[in-house]
Amino acid sequence: MQESIGLINPSTKANWKDYLALCKPKVVLLMLITALVGAFVATPGWPDLLQLNLALLGIGACAASGAAINHIIDHRLDAKMARTKNRPIVKGLVTPLQALFFACVLAILGLSLLWYRVNPTTAWLTLFSLIGYAVIYTWFLKRATPQNITIGGLAGAMPPLLGWTAVTGQIEPNALLLVLIIFVWTPPHFWALALHRKDEYAKADIPMLPVTHGEQYTRIHITLYSMLLFASTLLPFVSGMSGLLYLSGVLVLNARQFWLLKQLFDVTNTHAPYQLFKYSIQYLFWLFLLILIDHTVISSML
Repeated sequence: MQESIGLINPSTKANWKDYLALCKPKVVLLMLITALVGAFVATPGWPDLLQLNLALLGIGACAASGAAINHIIDHRLDAKMARTKNRPIVKGLVTPLQALFFACVLAILGLSLLWYRVNPTTAWLTLFSLIGYAVIYTWFLKRATPQNITIGGLAGAMPPLLGWTAVTGQIEPNALLLVLIIFVWTPPHFWALALHRKDEYAKADIPMLPVTHGEQYTRIHITLYSMLLFASTLLPFVSGMSGLLYLSGVLVLNARQFWLLKQLFDVTNTHAPYQLFKYSIQYLFWLFLLILIDHTVISSML
């Protein structure tokens, strides 16, 4: 009886790798990189490294908490999809109750660290981001509308702002530009994956755009959002936050993005959606690295 309601699972014992998997470490790492860039760009020189490290630790703990809650809420859906069927809760290595306790501990530790050692602004924004992803997106939007990732993407776009406020305590326009870039990047990133895994999403009854509106409709929307992404990535240069080094690099990144988009419309190329999905991760990493390098170069010249 206890096993059936997820209180215990006497046949298996979880190890640290199972709990690490609950945290979605690769996703959290990318989020922390964008937060780190936000922190460095927020100041003309080097930020307070102790405060920055504490902030990254708190933000990372809360992001990992949200990921664990996502595992809990989605574990029945995850069991229906090849991409997620080996997650710890699905395999019975960690029970939902154990995962919930783990997620609560991470959230409490992370928010406490941000509130007492960083600043309340960052703590509040992190809490809103956690609720937005773990509750509003995962629990409601994901199952309610094909625009789930468009609306819910704001929560995942917050890390640069969190890094910025961690060292300044202020919400400033340039920080919001970084949020905008990730917000616009998110739909084509996930829709490319949804194209690749369309049948699995349909089997799990998740209303992703290719399932509800078809593949061609999704390709068009990926293209439209990629155009918005291109425009938004020019804004750091236009605003003066970044210089020519950033601009040159971002033009190359977008050129590659549009080449892959062209491949996406070749319906015989079944690998094109996944290639675009993989590249979109590299795209975001290199874009924020360009922002950081450009800022470092400019700061050294002042």
